[in-house]
Amino acid sequence: SSAMCGIFAYLNYGVVRDRKFILDCLINGLRRLEYRGYDSAGLSVDNCPFDVDDFVPKEYAPVIIKAQGKIDNLLEEVNCVLRAKSLLRDEKFPVHNGIAHTRWATHGRPEPRNSHPHTSGPGNDFVVVHNGIITNYKELKQLLIKKGFEFESDTDTEVIPKLAKMLFDESPVHLSFVHLVMEVMKHLEGAYALIFKSTHFPGQVVACKCGSPLILGIKEQLDEKESALKLKTSHHSPRRLDDRPVEFFLASDASAVVEHTKSVVVLEDDDVVHVDRGNYNMYRVDHAATQGLSLRSVGREIQTLDMEVEQIMKGQYDHFMQKEIYEQPESIMGTLRGRVKYFPETDIATLVKDAEQGKLADAFGTIHLGGLEGTNSTTIRRSRRLILIACGTSFHAALAARPVMEELVQIPVMLELASDFMDRQAVVFRDDTAVFLSQSGETADTLQALQYAKRNGAFCVGITNTVGSAISRSTDCGVHINAGAEIGVASTKAYTSQIVAMTLVALKLSEDSISKKERRQEIIRSLLLLPQAVTRALDVQPQILDLSQKLVQEQSLLLFGRGYQFATALEGALKVKEVALMHSEGILAGEMKHGPLALVDEQLPLIVLATRDRLHSRQQSVIQQLRARKGNLIIMCSEDDDELGALAEEGCTVLRVPTVADCLQSIVNIVPLQLLSYHLTVLRGHNVDQPRNLAKSVTVE
Repeated sequence: SSAMCGIFAYLNYGVVRDRKFILDCLINGLRRLEYRGYDSAGLSVDNCPFDVDDFVPKEYAPVIIKAQGKIDNLLEEVNCVLRAKSLLRDEKFPVHNGIAHTRWATHGRPEPRNSHPHTSGPGNDFVVVHNGIITNYKELKQLLIKKGFEFESDTDTEVIPKLAKMLFDESPVHLSFVHLVMEVMKHLEGAYALIFKSTHFPGQVVACKCGSPLILGIKEQLDEKESALKLKTSHHSPRRLDDRPVEFFLASDASAVVEHTKSVVVLEDDDVVHVDRGNYNMYRVDHAATQGLSLRSVGREIQTLDMEVEQIMKGQYDHFMQKEIYEQPESIMGTLRGRVKYFPETDIATLVKDAEQGKLADAFGTIHLGGLEGTNSTTIRRSRRLILIACGTSFHAALAARPVMEELVQIPVMLELASDFMDRQAVVFRDDTAVFLSQSGETADTLQALQYAKRNGAFCVGITNTVGSAISRSTDCGVHINAGAEIGVASTKAYTSQIVAMTLVALKLSEDSISKKERRQEIIRSLLLLPQAVTRALDVQPQILDLSQKLVQEQSLLLFGRGYQFATALEGALKVKEVALMHSEGILAGEMKHGPLALVDEQLPLIVLATRDRLHSRQQSVIQQLRARKGNLIIMCSEDDDELGALAEEGCTVLRVPTVADCLQSIVNIVPLQLLSYHLTVLRGHNVDQPRNLAKSVTVE
């Protein structure tokens, strides 16, 4: 199975760049994609400049450089190779195509021979970078070995350049680069985004995608006025840039392109883009066609990115995870923006201020979710049950939102881990609504479950943080959580925004209920108090830092929660596992007597979530039982809870947090636990943003 790798290409035509600039650009592009996967990296640049129209020197060949580990290792390797081959940094290239790749091992260990770019063999006739997975690579590999090809790696990718060479060599007619790539695509099964370069087609690049994301960024060398005009008049590809100087960027996602250009074309599945002499053309591969040579050209609109580089960079923080924890007051506002209205006021910042000043007590708030207007919400309300399907942190967000969904919508709500849902081939009916939660919108297990639910006729809803992602494209309708780019591998702000989004969905679906009217208004007002409550919850940071120093040597940590806070216990434990690399377990407090209580002794740290809600008295009795066994207690309680607060005098650690509506309290309560996992990780000396063995979005089974 494959995971998220990152691919990046920088192509310059008529913009003269030296080798140093090109290498810096490629390596910088990879750094932006680091969060997608990162156990090895590689790139390919040309050994000598050439003029496309004139002649190409005999010695022209791509140089391939790969290294295991971090991108810094690749940089060192680049320096070694340049010295060994005596390639100058200041050599100038009027035309050049450089491709690069970060790899997260799937087929074969993270070693240079398994890193991309992969090649067709000696002479590097065809060079390819690949994100995705080729499912029929074993059959292709056997065929190619019979034809005399020798394989260097254990990867599924290596069949691609070798297949290209075989088809090129065996073709009776001289195939164009685009036709050749289309022929290759017809032989491949699975998911892929590919970029090809070849010594047979100097100065040209062909890229294609099927199931893995790929975008093309376009940067023309024009003055501002002219460029604005040009983009307006010619909004569709294909287009000729009339030999104007131009730079192109191909990347797995926008974070690698945005600092270079805001003009991008997002490729759809089966799109093939051909870049040659400063022009790009888009085609569709027709899998049914036999070896036909007709090309179907397609128009794809040029879109303007509205992300800023700042959004992607760390700013004043040491790590992305830390930045994303502190961004939560803003990201929650982002999720609410335009969706909560108290007529005539719709501006979220004003509404939040009004709520904080208590001005909205008698006003009537409404919820607006574009994806759930009209017949969509009726379809969901009429369904037999709601099935929430997700993996990892997104599953915990579904668990946190489930009680309020059941309470307001009054339809049975099932929770499913996507992998288990598929393993069981769970029963799905035509009158079910299946809701898929995924930060990236590309999670492989969740996508598979989505395909399965669609085949079984369920109505499908997507909740993602990525516009245009596979899940948002394949569902019947959905809600975008608008939390902003999340780069740290451990999800923080996407988790809190997912709970907010799910709560908005529950409020939307129950808008006609008379009996729930009061309760709905209480929740809507409380939503507007969330940004301030989260800001105040972040103020426990100094206390969390002290606590982390006490816990840094511990082997294990247990978290007890129930009701709305069971999800908090699981998510807090997952954070500690995935970044601090420390064993930790979230336990449903009601299950404590059925086994886990045996673990309790004076050493083991226990976190009990005991903020005020209707189960508060039960959590108090849990605390009493744990204290009777001299448990090493850390208690999270509401700031006005003086009874539990008094336990601080008796050797317990007490974390006090602001109170919001019970169904939103889990959003406030997770914040100190996110900070705890962050500080534990830093103190234990581990990599915060890229925990070992994990990738940001698991686009693999």
